[in-house]
Formats: sequence, C-alpha cells, structure tokens
Amino acid sequence: MPEFAHTETVHATPEAIFAILDDVTRTPEWLKRCTKIEKLSDGPLAVGTKLKYHYKEGSRTGVMDGQCTRHDAGRALTNSFTDKMMDVDVNFDVKPGSEPGTSSLTHRIDIRPKGFGKIFGPMIKKQLPGQTTGAMAELKKLVEGGR
Repeated sequence: MPEFAHTETVHATPEAIFAILDDVTRTPEWLKRCTKIEKLSDGPLAVGTKLKYHYKEGSRTGVMDGQCTRHDAGRALTNSFTDKMMDVDVNFDVKPGSEPGTSSLTHRIDIRPKGFGKIFGPMIKKQLPGQTTGAMAELKKLVEGGR
C-alpha cells in the first residue's frame, strides 16, 4: 500500500488554506493530473458528499468515484476515491503554525491498489513523493498568492 505524507509551513491562516481545499472545483489549479472534480451532492462539502474525480496521466484519462469521508472545517479534510484498479484517500490536516500568520499543512496520500492495479504498486510508490510534494508546492503558491 503506497502512502506518502508531506508537511509544509504556509504563510496563511488555516481558514484561508481550507477555503481552497474545501472548494473541490479549484483542485486542478494546484494538482497537475486533476482535470476536474465534480461535486454531485447539493450543499457545502461535508462527510458523505459524492464526488467524481477526472484525471489525465500522460495520454491516459480516467474517472474515479468518490466522496468526502472526513470534514472538520478549517482543520481536516479527506476525500476518498475508487475505481477498478485502486482506492485512494487524499488527506489534509491544517493547524496554526509556530509563527503568527502561518499554518502547518500536512498532505497525506494513501493508495491501495487492487486487482490488476497491484502491478502498478512499485511504480506508484516511486512516483508518489514527487507528485505529492509538487502538488503541495503548487497549493502553497496558490494560497500565498504567488500566482
């Protein structure tokens, strides 16, 4: 089961960071492989909200069904996605940083290959750190107003 976590200090409040994470339609702004996330349930993002994740990896495109599985406004968010080859949990934990006006943001990805997807486990494990730290760098720039 490939998993990877990365923590960054972000020069923004937890509320400012969470506002971007909470708006799943903004995910393609900071996650390169994401082309769109559809929110299929009415109302604000909450535990049980149904999602559809669209992605492009090289020349391959795909869609994963998902839902919000943890939502603690301003503090924690997990969206879980599944398809026939893997289950993925995308976790964020945000807390006030050690300096005023900063936050500590931890992004953890847990991937559980299944069926035919298990053959991709070693490749996923190798690529996951770069993908996660790259996404965090883009998210940090977006939150800090660097775009």
